[in-house]
Amino acid sequence: MAECAVPVLFCFSSFSRVSSVPAGSGHEVLIQKFLSLYGGLIGVHRKFVIQLESPEWGEYIDLPKGFVVTERCKLRLVSLQVPMTSLGNLVASSTVFFCCDMQERFRPAIKYFGDIISVGQRLVQGAHVLGIPVIVTEQYPKGLGSTVTEIDVTTAKMVVPKTKFSMVVPVVEDALNEMPGVQSVVLFGVETHVCIQQTALDLIGRGLEVHIVADATSSRSMMDRMFALERLARTGIIITTSEAILLQLVADKDHPHFKEIQNLIKASAPESGLLSKV
Repeated sequence: MAECAVPVLFCFSSFSRVSSVPAGSGHEVLIQKFLSLYGGLIGVHRKFVIQLESPEWGEYIDLPKGFVVTERCKLRLVSLQVPMTSLGNLVASSTVFFCCDMQERFRPAIKYFGDIISVGQRLVQGAHVLGIPVIVTEQYPKGLGSTVTEIDVTTAKMVVPKTKFSMVVPVVEDALNEMPGVQSVVLFGVETHVCIQQTALDLIGRGLEVHIVADATSSRSMMDRMFALERLARTGIIITTSEAILLQLVADKDHPHFKEIQNLIKASAPESGLLSKV
């Protein structure tokens, strides 16, 4: 049976466009619809909020928590410009790490998986040292197994099973909502062109700045891996390295945890095929 489509008026800036979404669509679907209608006009380095026209109040109100579309309505996207000077800056107190699907069953299939595991563990250790929360997901763990034992997830904020490719599932959305000060997500894991890519796009759709750690993410093929990184860079997502991330977070040799971070990066991270031809 076909899904029931509900007409919605999507407004952004001085533009208004009628479209439709399936009945029951929530915040994530609405964000994606706004991006599909106005993607060229919405800066990826902006935070924004969806508002709903309220007949009761005679004006727009912020989209209520848990809202889903059940009937014809009028929505607008209010965009808040982030100061350009802040773009790319990482501060521990406003950062969260996302570790995506680093599971045992992927070991024989993912290119340079051993290198990716090694760098992923550095990042998880660094986050623990700096007091940065780590959110871990596992794709269909019943069939694909748990996170590899080399990566210690016992200090993670949560380990979330999922079937959706993106890490932005309801329990993760709830966790982000409980951390209103978070502005930046450091993202790593597998596969670059599937779960990493879809997670990154969902996160920028929420107005978050995304840093993908190139030496801690891979795919089954180098072609998919490299083209995904190129595509994501063109959307304004920051493609960086593990050492750059960790040193940016300490920022100063007088940082109280500099020595611990320095020990983590004393041996250079493996290049994991990033310098080889596709």
